[in-house]
Amino acid sequence: MNKEHNYYVYILCNKRNGTLYTGVTNGLFKRTIQHKINKNKNSFTNKYKVNKLVYYEKHQYILEAINREKNIKAWKRKWKLELIEKHNPTWLDLFSEME
Repeated sequence: MNKEHNYYVYILCNKRNGTLYTGVTNGLFKRTIQHKINKNKNSFTNKYKVNKLVYYEKHQYILEAINREKNIKAWKRKWKLELIEKHNPTWLDLFSEME
């Protein structure tokens, strides 16, 4: 029996059109909390107060998620902003919608 796995590529920001961070995780809820409580005091996200979840997508396979993360990180900033705007035009913190 195969266990279903979920991997997430996500984008955080500090404010609308502000600093962006793209990451990958297998536990989006837990990882977002870690960003919000500044678990790693020396991290990029802590330094720039990047803790608002504005975009995420789910993948079944880790390599697919890692490749997508790398792809998005290589994008121009404009493309990342367009991706967020397409799926979350009000830049709502999606963490509040998670169960």
